[in-house]
Amino acid sequence: MPLPGPEVVIATKNAGKVKEFQALFGERGIAVRSLRDYPDIPDIVEDGETFAANALIKARAVAKAIGAPAVADDSGLAVERLNGAPGVYSARYAGEPADDAANNRKLLAELGQLGATAGAAANPGGVKLLSAAKFVCAMAFVDADGTVLAAVEGECDGAIAAEPRGEHGFGYDPLFYIPQLGRTMAELSMEEKNALSHRGQALRKLWQAMDKQG
Repeated sequence: MPLPGPEVVIATKNAGKVKEFQALFGERGIAVRSLRDYPDIPDIVEDGETFAANALIKARAVAKAIGAPAVADDSGLAVERLNGAPGVYSARYAGEPADDAANNRKLLAELGQLGATAGAAANPGGVKLLSAAKFVCAMAFVDADGTVLAAVEGECDGAIAAEPRGEHGFGYDPLFYIPQLGRTMAELSMEEKNALSHRGQALRKLWQAMDKQG
């Protein structure tokens, strides 16, 4: 079955994610609605131990609440020198309420305590890097009855820069450096980011899975 049109409901209130989803779904002429359009839906407890589990929890909760299919993603940062942290706790790494700047400060502090930068990704741009890292996005498309129509994951490899760079994006984008481009995620345009990001990769896999079913 193809993705529903002319609109799709995304299980998020995150303004940054909504903008990215709008751009990505816009490539197929599909409008995006988010939880901001459904203020009566209560906050969803994301207590899964993996990105995939949390994506499924959110998608099922929203699909049930609206009586229609829903798409959800759970994304985060896995830092090599922190043994995969912050992982599923990425959004609230520095505690509640979620705060991007505080999360970035905590990440730099945690890596700073480790000293030398062994394990950092190759860096032809001369930017000081603290660790190899990757962004991960798990995405689920669920029918109104809770049936999983598709579940996929996307990843984007990079490294953590010692200082934030760039004004675009959200979350850890100012620290997530892509060596082959010599820029952080926050220095990329929306089009550039969506072409290589974990979320863009996951959504394209979702499209492929649904196209095959259709």
